[in-house]
Amino acid sequence: MVTQDARSSDGFLPFFREYTKTWIHAVAAAGLTAFGTLSVYHRAFIALALASYVVPPIVLYLWRPSVGRDDAPERADEATAARDRAATTADRTATGDAALERPDAAAESVDGDGHDGVALGSDDDRPDVDTGDGASGTDAASETERPHAREWRPVDVPTEATLRDVCVTDGGAAHAVGEDGIVLSAPGDDTEWSVALADGPAAQGEELQGVDVTADGAAVWVAGDSGSLGRLEPETGLHTDYTAPLEITNNWLGVAVAGRSGDETVLLIDGSGAVLRGRYRDGEIGWDEPVTPGSGSSLSGVALADASVGYCCDTNDAVFETADGGASFDRVGPVGAGGTLEAVATLGRGDCLVSADDGVVHRYGGSTWTPERVGEEAICGLARREGETIACDADGVIHERSGTDWDAIDAGPLESLIGVAVAPDGRRAVAVGDEGTVVERR
Repeated sequence: MVTQDARSSDGFLPFFREYTKTWIHAVAAAGLTAFGTLSVYHRAFIALALASYVVPPIVLYLWRPSVGRDDAPERADEATAARDRAATTADRTATGDAALERPDAAAESVDGDGHDGVALGSDDDRPDVDTGDGASGTDAASETERPHAREWRPVDVPTEATLRDVCVTDGGAAHAVGEDGIVLSAPGDDTEWSVALADGPAAQGEELQGVDVTADGAAVWVAGDSGSLGRLEPETGLHTDYTAPLEITNNWLGVAVAGRSGDETVLLIDGSGAVLRGRYRDGEIGWDEPVTPGSGSSLSGVALADASVGYCCDTNDAVFETADGGASFDRVGPVGAGGTLEAVATLGRGDCLVSADDGVVHRYGGSTWTPERVGEEAICGLARREGETIACDADGVIHERSGTDWDAIDAGPLESLIGVAVAPDGRRAVAVGDEGTVVERR
């Protein structure tokens, strides 16, 4: 894999994406519309319409190098502004250093009911937030205790295959899965990535869609196409193939695991809207008959907070909650999303986030759903820990929220990101995506 730092980020297209978020672009678009309307009276207005829209970005782009990116009049990129503030504000830097020494600093700002204060910022284009559903806010102290003073950096991995999901243990070990059955592992937070499995649990090269790990990090479950399913023990290197449980060969679109190794609950979701529950005890796994929580629409995300509580979402705007480890589900949607639901994350009962392909994340506080505008691209990956939420999108952007606002993180030009995970202690976070893209914060 080519290191992403080697790619240029100063071309016209990245600049134009930033420019379209500015007020100058809004005025230019209005001019294009106004002059275009007047062209019915005189053809000369066509030239004025085109000039009013095309000239401003070209002039700004050509002028921009002479003053430098940090002095540009329009800083639409929130990541750049955040980096500038961090560089010039001494107390913010000191707080970042403290976060490195105490990775649980952000968790200390969480309120008593376990919610980490998902809320909207003050941007005019964000929808109103209903604060009457019992979800908690976060005080100003959490804004100064941001856990992401460390930078996200692309890393080299021994594959160029698309990676679709990733998990990170409390001890910092990370595992990722993707195309052709590839399983990558980095057993510690300071170790390099290596290939744990080259062609999947059944050695058939089927694409793997999901990965999750037991609470103690001792067992990793991977799942994917044609019923592919496997259990790996990173410490011993033991790999067991459980492909086609109950002779089901559907494509598994996600996997969620809860409990310690040897006492595991495993949930698998498929494109027919079914959930398959397995319980691993004493070296053997037993499977219940599949259940279909909704209408049969494809399930797109699944997550377990513990061996009892979890959530899954489908492509028909529905979210389902389980309080018995996946034996049964109750519908807690519809969400009211304007796009298709992509991913789900949870910390416990009454605490759920789902993301959609229109750049919006929806928060469930136990009774109602509240939307948050995060970006403009599909939010493909979503990860939660106490005091922090991380999302990644199809444009290769990482978004973090540990206070009341989402921050877009400048990690360099990246391929589309599909999955993201963060360790419960926050000391390592990993996002993965197209062409073997892996970007880490540690």
